[in-house]
Amino acid sequence: MTTSENDGPEIRQLARYQIRPEALERCLAAIHEFVAYIRANEPGTLRYEVWQEQADPTRFVHIFVFRDAAADQIHSESDAVKKFSAVLYPECLAPVEFIDYRQVTSNTSPSL
Repeated sequence: MTTSENDGPEIRQLARYQIRPEALERCLAAIHEFVAYIRANEPGTLRYEVWQEQADPTRFVHIFVFRDAAADQIHSESDAVKKFSAVLYPECLAPVEFIDYRQVTSNTSPSL
């Protein structure tokens, strides 16, 4: 088995959750504010995308890639995460599920 050139220190994660329908607009505003903060202040966060399910707009997936463990720690300990979590978590129907991933291949990276 060969390894991807992306098998370095990068940390790839996914977070998924569902919120209460009545909190949708408030949570969307918090998501936009949070991602704008990340874009402006976290160069070690290489990718941060938020996807909303079309069939059920109360379900979301966040996809993120950190340059390394230090970038992950900077993100996790930021005041922006605390502020975002304070809005989001009370509106979730169940705890946010965080999942770590290893990239196998991509159309933007060499094949394995």
